[in-house]
Amino acid sequence: MPDPLPIDSNKVTQHLIEQLQRHPKRVVFTEGEDVRVIAAAARMVALEAVVPILLGDVARIQTLAAQHSIPLNFVRIIDPKKSSDLLLFVKLSKNISRYRDNGQVDSVETISRPHHFGAMMVQYGHADAIVGGNQVIPATYFRALLRNIKPQPGINRIFGVTALMAPHFPLLGKDRVIFLADTGLNSDPDVNLLSTIAIETGKLAHHFLGRTPVVALLSHSTKGSSGTAEALKVAAATALAKDRITREFLDIHLDGELQADVAVDPKAAETKLPDAVNRDIADVLVFPNLDAAHISMKLLQHLGGAQNYGQIILGLARPAAQVPRTASVETIFGTAAAVAVEAIKYHELFPDSDF
Repeated sequence: MPDPLPIDSNKVTQHLIEQLQRHPKRVVFTEGEDVRVIAAAARMVALEAVVPILLGDVARIQTLAAQHSIPLNFVRIIDPKKSSDLLLFVKLSKNISRYRDNGQVDSVETISRPHHFGAMMVQYGHADAIVGGNQVIPATYFRALLRNIKPQPGINRIFGVTALMAPHFPLLGKDRVIFLADTGLNSDPDVNLLSTIAIETGKLAHHFLGRTPVVALLSHSTKGSSGTAEALKVAAATALAKDRITREFLDIHLDGELQADVAVDPKAAETKLPDAVNRDIADVLVFPNLDAAHISMKLLQHLGGAQNYGQIILGLARPAAQVPRTASVETIFGTAAAVAVEAIKYHELFPDSDF
């Protein structure tokens, strides 16, 4: 049975919770009929950090909570099919220009689905962030986000960032957390998208770490040691990202193309790079393709014992996250805290947003 009570937080989640206790946010969970979600919501309430909103059948959620002795105090439960906001959301969906222009209109049946309803809640200010996907295939959840939440200006593709916490990994940086991207959406990003992923993930890391992050664009090659097309793509994306950092005065340290050992092991860096003395360990690892990112994430999690949070979805105009079907209560809890903290400083991260 999941433990609904607060547990000792690690350094990352403790930092997030402290921010949320000063500025609580509303997080909607699309899979409310999941005991793991109910337990995570109860922890959020006990810590006075998040106002959780669970979507699903009210009686079913109440029964699950009672069976597992999980309190539902201050947990809001909404059945989308019976909500007074359902017809409003259907009407508002017609105002989304990218669907109105091609004659596509959302029906009551579509918007009443929890993923669509939750996305509409976030888009129109009824909640501050959304977490879901732990009971469906990822494509179903992503489709609802893309259909109902506006894109972030200047970014034409969404992508996923997973944070891994592993205090037992000797080569992790001082914060004991590392960010991986893109871990779930783009199979083979081109140069422009790869550079965007690097920059936006660097911004996210800066937000959570509170310092200049070190971003590494990974390859099988280090600084031209291989002349393959794949290595040249990473090198080009690095150059593009560095140019943007300079032009926009971003507080991000970025380098590439780098082999993984050079990015995370100072001794390997000293061997392979002549100017790598006292080189900082990477906080962000940007992978050249989805296979590399997703496989690495799963190996670190299941063989290495790293605790995963996310993936946090970037490229949308509202904070969102997708958690896997194998997610633990801790994963759901920490991921919800992460996107709630995103909501606190959304104006700072995206000053042009109307959030």
